[in-house]
Formats: sequence, C-alpha cells, structure tokens
Amino acid sequence: MKYFVLAALLATTTFLTACGETRADRALSGAGIGAATGMAAGALTGGSGVTGAVLGGAAGAAAGGLSDKDDVNLGKPWWR
Repeated sequence: MKYFVLAALLATTTFLTACGETRADRALSGAGIGAATGMAAGALTGGSGVTGAVLGGAAGAAAGGLSDKDDVNLGKPWWR
C-alpha cells in the first residue's frame, strides 16, 4: 500500500511541475511541489521527511526546469 501512495504522489508531482511560463517559474514551482510531495512520501513510508523533501525538491526542480511550457501548461503561477 505504501508504494502505491508513493507512486501516486510522484505522478502528481510530475504533472504539476508545469506551473509557469518561464523555465525559472517552472523550476521554482516544481521544486516546491516536489519538496512537499517528497516530505509526505517520506513520512508515509516510514522514512525521513527531510530526506524526502530534499530529493523531491531536486526532482521537481529538474522536471520543471527541463520541461517546456508547450508540454503541459497550467497557466500563470500565483506569484506573477
């Protein structure tokens, strides 16, 4: 069950890393979403929430920064 939750959280993070129009916006939103998801996944699986947040933030920033706004566009981020 815990691996299903982890997979669902990671899939959600992947889809939501596309917030923003510039690469910097996408990397920032991806890092935030990835960190939150990683912390939750770490806590749910009995691991370290801090380690999960660091790894999730790095993965989210990479996914957001490497994706193009034409791949998935969820609109303007709230900070713009």
